[in-house]
Amino acid sequence: MRPILLQGHTRPLTQIKYNNEGDLLFTVAKDTVVNVWYSHNGERLGTYEGHQGALWSVDVNSKSTLLITGAADNTARLWDVKTGKQLHVWKTNTAVKRVEFSCDNKHILFVTEKRMGFESEIYVFRIDESGTQSDTPVVVIRPKDSKATVAAWSYFDKYIVAGHEDGSVTLYNWRESDPEKQISKTVKVHQDTITDLQTSKDRSYLITSSKDKTAQLIDIETLDLLKLYQSDTSLNTATIIPDRDYVILGGGQAASEVTTTSSHQGKFESRFYHEVFENEIGRVRGHFGPINTVAVSPVGDSFSTGSEDGYVRVHFFDPDYFKYKFDV
Repeated sequence: MRPILLQGHTRPLTQIKYNNEGDLLFTVAKDTVVNVWYSHNGERLGTYEGHQGALWSVDVNSKSTLLITGAADNTARLWDVKTGKQLHVWKTNTAVKRVEFSCDNKHILFVTEKRMGFESEIYVFRIDESGTQSDTPVVVIRPKDSKATVAAWSYFDKYIVAGHEDGSVTLYNWRESDPEKQISKTVKVHQDTITDLQTSKDRSYLITSSKDKTAQLIDIETLDLLKLYQSDTSLNTATIIPDRDYVILGGGQAASEVTTTSSHQGKFESRFYHEVFENEIGRVRGHFGPINTVAVSPVGDSFSTGSEDGYVRVHFFDPDYFKYKFDV
């Protein structure tokens, strides 16, 4: 799987997102620029400039017409994908750490950081695809026991599911304005901070990654543990490959830890596990720093990783990958 190396950022990568067709790739990093690339050849299509701080999160709607970004400049911003024009700015008290469009493109959520006396919050805003955006949120969810680090929409946008600093996952009834009725269920699934949360193609289950060196497959409706993937390094990201029984995990030790341990190369590999049997079946090397984000094309032909080294690597699966049969 010879990779395409994308060199468009000067700081560590924070998130990668494919559009619904898989032909475009959006990347953000701890610099101030959002890049969009053609995924099939790695050609940079353009940039979205306007943020004044590190970018933490990016998402594109299912029509590939609108882009949402969240950053350390205490704003979330809406963009026109085709023209690069900035359409709206939502100002918050702290950094915006995660953004996502709802399945029907009618709402966005974003998660804010706990800092400077302000608590972590999950905002939901309605999106008007043809007009002016409102600065009044549909709802604001305030996690009680531990700050939210990541969040996503469930199937049919029924719930918002959030991962927390204490390793718990919570289902929120986001249409409820009463805080006492918002929490549907909370389950402690990890022993340390949840670093990433990505849903399956049909959004009926999700995968979490954690600093506790594990990733977990969880049923969205019940929050029951379905599968557990053990690693030997802190995990920063995890994703589910559509239409194949595999998941990909990414992480690695920070440079300061690598110099004081005997760890080989900091373990900066993409790790493939069988989704059902939980066995590790392969690794893909190449990065020179911890992997912060991994994403799989919706059409299942490739995956991309972003690292502390500032590079994005796009890997297209070899023909043998599609013929491979796993032996128990």
